[in-house]
Parts: sequence; C-alpha cells; structure tokens
Amino acid sequence: MNKLTTERLTLRKLSKNDAEAILQLRSSPEVNKFLNRKPSKTLEDATDFIRNITENESDDLFYWAITKTENETLIGTICLFEFLSDMEKCEIGYELLPEYQGNGFMIEAVRKVIEYAHEKLGLKIIDAISHKENLASTGLLQKFGFTELPEVVEENPDLVLFRLTTID
Repeated sequence: MNKLTTERLTLRKLSKNDAEAILQLRSSPEVNKFLNRKPSKTLEDATDFIRNITENESDDLFYWAITKTENETLIGTICLFEFLSDMEKCEIGYELLPEYQGNGFMIEAVRKVIEYAHEKLGLKIIDAISHKENLASTGLLQKFGFTELPEVVEENPDLVLFRLTTID
C-alpha cells in the first residue's frame, strides 16, 4: 500500500503504535453516533482491530491512518473496500477524531484517496454510505460530486447510498 501525502497530511499504513488513538477513535460516542458497530472498550480491542486490518490488507482493502504531516499521531482513518473489479468500483469510508473535525482535514484526505483510486487503481465508481443525519459526511460527499442514490441500504432507511462516477 502506498503512503499518500497532501499539504498537511500523511496517509500511511496502520501500526501497533496507533492502538491508543484507534481506541479513542473507535470508542468515541461522537464518532460512533452514526455507525452501526460495537465500540472498542479496551486497548486490546484496538490492537486486535489493527492486527485484523494489517493482516487483511490486499487488493481488496486499502486502509490508511490519517496523520498530520509534522507528527505520526493518528487523527483518523480512511479506507477503500468492497471492490468489484467487473464494475471498476469500490466503497470509501472514513472517520476523524472529533477534535480534528471542521478543519478541512477530511477534505484533503478524501481528495487524495479519490485521486489514488482513479489514477492508480483505475476505478470508475466510488460508493459511500452515510447516515441521513450525518450532515458533515453527506456534505463532504456532495462537495466531491457524489450523488444520492434511491436504493435502500442494507434495509436500513437511515442510511443513504452515494455514488461518484468518474469518466476519463
């Protein structure tokens, strides 16, 4: 997996040194508010999560730790997953610690990952699922030209499917 950089960020592979920040991210009530997942409760949960991600990274999962370039501390994560090669399609997911939200960091990270998906992986379609009440996330997706699709997601009416289609 390639390390990616933006003006203020470095997107790098997760490491065991990220366990404390992953615990903070995955146990945050604010971050988990719109996610259907069991929150991490212990450092061991976070370490297990990191081990699971690093052992399963492949051409079907690209998972980056988002760090500010001047230090290695994880402030969020971003990933590409659910690849469908016949459609040149994948899904994007992201999360950011609350104290770093609202500063444009995720805009930089998403821009770089979309560029990577299109230019390096040759993907034409990127999907994203967001909770209908997560206005920050839906606004971010719309800023990049994602359009809301009418399909029901996982039979959960609170989730909205967005799609970005790139044409060369």
